[in-house]
Amino acid sequence: MENTTVVTKETKNRIHVDYEGKLTFKERLLSKLKASNTWILIVVNIFRFILMLGVSFVILYPFFAKIAGSFMSMDDIVDPTVSLIPKNFTLSTYRAIITENHYFEAVGNTLMISLICALIQTLISCLIGYGLSKFKFKGNGVIMGLVVLTMVIPHRTLSSAMRGLLNNYDIFTIKTMSYKGPIELIFGSPIDLSETFWPLVLLSIFGIALKNGLYIYLMRQFFKGVPDELEESAYVDGSGVFRTFFQIIIPLSVPMMITIFLFSFSWQWTDVFYVNLFFNGASDFYLMRDVHGMAPPSLLQYQYSYAGWGIYKVVIENTAGMLIIAPLIILFLFCQKYLVQGIERSGIVG
Repeated sequence: MENTTVVTKETKNRIHVDYEGKLTFKERLLSKLKASNTWILIVVNIFRFILMLGVSFVILYPFFAKIAGSFMSMDDIVDPTVSLIPKNFTLSTYRAIITENHYFEAVGNTLMISLICALIQTLISCLIGYGLSKFKFKGNGVIMGLVVLTMVIPHRTLSSAMRGLLNNYDIFTIKTMSYKGPIELIFGSPIDLSETFWPLVLLSIFGIALKNGLYIYLMRQFFKGVPDELEESAYVDGSGVFRTFFQIIIPLSVPMMITIFLFSFSWQWTDVFYVNLFFNGASDFYLMRDVHGMAPPSLLQYQYSYAGWGIYKVVIENTAGMLIIAPLIILFLFCQKYLVQGIERSGIVG
């Protein structure tokens, strides 16, 4: 018997059709499976699922292991039956690191330095990036080449020069020439900036701080996408260069500036190279490197008496690392929208 079609309802946007003698679910499923491309799609989807599951496991397992290990007791660490779920849940490792490694004092000091450097680097990157993108002058390409060079040359190769210059700092002085700078003439000797955050501030002001070349490049790429007609209209209305920059260009650049600020803040928060270069530990100015760099004394006493000390030491370092990145995770959760917008408008991704 042939199937006949009955129209049960008809509207302007939809026609509902009911089939008399329609196929059962099993028959429809078999008919789809008999199609030539159905099996290929099933195999591809299964392979894709297994691949994504494996990649996710490889990426996420170390994090889960570190998080689980931070809550394990010393007995759980040497217990071969304990894998990811601790038998004796404890916060003793967190408690020891927070109280004995001066965690909150390190957070306050690092927060102050990171905020100051991030704000300065963001402003300096905007000024330099805007000048390189919108003004045509002799040497523009040379300056941009020097900016790229700061990204290529490892800062470690300049560590001795920077330490010698900033530990005996004087304005406009040149070490290879035998004349005294203004500070030495006034005070009798150069200023020793070691064990202070001023070297980091000065490097940020002069645009040669950590990753500063990258920030300048990102701002230059962003400003190249801003239409010149906006500036020309402002110039016609009588606005000067700085007024145009601060009243028209800066408001348009807020998403990109937030991205630069987040990059700078995050890298400065976890920086070890410059911190070790200018802070040698002679003062009680605690930073994040002090939280991660030493085991708490109450746990260090088990160094020779505890059989699993080698593993437990790694657990202590992982726990300290999670305490260090916890503020950055919170910051990212609130600012990820601006971070994505800034990267999209930087001109790096298409």
